[in-house]
Amino acid sequence: MSESLAVLEQQRAAILGRILNLGDFRSGSVSSITGRCGKPACRCHNPGQPGHGPNFRLTRKVKGKTVSETFASPAERRKAQREVEAFHQFRQLSRELLEINEKICRARPVEESLTEAEKKRPKQSSRKRRGK
Repeated sequence: MSESLAVLEQQRAAILGRILNLGDFRSGSVSSITGRCGKPACRCHNPGQPGHGPNFRLTRKVKGKTVSETFASPAERRKAQREVEAFHQFRQLSRELLEINEKICRARPVEESLTEAEKKRPKQSSRKRRGK
């Protein structure tokens, strides 16, 4: 059974309200990186040593290029992680909004009134065109 137009519009309004309440968000992902430095005498080059890190970075695309950002403090990392999680919620809500809008478009009745331009449009001839 299809949902009524009023119910669908209420669902759309609820999704839009949830989007407005998201707060700050940004795209990307926060990941940890461990690695070895360039100093040959450092402990990270010894067998069995884990290397340096973990160092956390925010990685995202900007104009087709991958950009990484490091964090100066754990508080900055936690803030960025919250913003990235909010972005993922935004993407999910955007998908839901699109689904609801498509249902609304199908449920909304077609208006039968013609515009002035449509009324003045000449009808095509029913005679067949002769080929040359």
